[in-house]
Amino acid sequence: MTTARKRQAPVARSPRFVVLTGLSGAGKSQAIHALEDAGFFCVDNLPVALIGTFADLTLASRDGMRAAVVIDVREGARLASFPRVYRALQRRDGLNPQLVFLEANEAALLKRFSETRRPHPLARGRSAAEGLREERRRLMPIRQLADRIVDSSTLSVHDLRRVILAFASGRRPAMPLAVNIVSFGFKHGAPADADLVFDVRFLPNPHFVPELQPHSGLDRRVSRFVLERPEAVEFLRRLLVLLRFLLPQFVKEGKTYLTIAIGCTGGRHRSVAIAVKLARSLRSVHGVRLRVRHRDMSQEG
Repeated sequence: MTTARKRQAPVARSPRFVVLTGLSGAGKSQAIHALEDAGFFCVDNLPVALIGTFADLTLASRDGMRAAVVIDVREGARLASFPRVYRALQRRDGLNPQLVFLEANEAALLKRFSETRRPHPLARGRSAAEGLREERRRLMPIRQLADRIVDSSTLSVHDLRRVILAFASGRRPAMPLAVNIVSFGFKHGAPADADLVFDVRFLPNPHFVPELQPHSGLDRRVSRFVLERPEAVEFLRRLLVLLRFLLPQFVKEGKTYLTIAIGCTGGRHRSVAIAVKLARSLRSVHGVRLRVRHRDMSQEG
């Protein structure tokens, strides 16, 4: 996903100096290789204290040299000085520095560590999940400075390469926003990866209507029971106004993945009907690819 640090319009020209950072396992190695292929002079794990000197060399080059550096938690306690260093870079004429932060959700990162059998750099004496959480905490001040945030949770290596190459050339990646609409039951827990959560437990519950209880929200009778209520009509109207505004903004900012979770008590009736209706209503939004998943529809009770 991509976010402007001060909600500025994205940079139209190609960046000359890139600082690449982010979570372990989020794709920094693939990203730096893509920048190298794009003609950047790349240095991995450059000490923060030397970033200013490296930027000076970039500016002094007569051949229009473009450079990229990777910094991350391997820097240890010295990483705390990075925000001050980066603000100094932003004041240098002609440098056009860009800070790119790569991240992914915890499930995706843990899967990658499991597949590669690599230890997390902060997981000594504790689990990879604990190491990841500590890393997120340490990197939060840097994430808040980022000019672009790339969420690689659902990106293949090739997708990530396209995103980075488009960024390096000053273009936008031509990738749709993948919107995952998930119905769920609060009694089974909210989805951990949800970006937006909407609670529809205020609607009348088909569970207490004997002829509807055995059926799911996919059943036409259940769907009509839920969707024809005045409060459901008004809720969907207001929600669609919000999302039809938000989704193009996410597309504009280069966000690649968004999960919208719709929850009721058990995840079988109301949330399913609302999720289906919502997806149908959003299909006309440009630059969006929709998928609907009913996480708890088959759960008992």
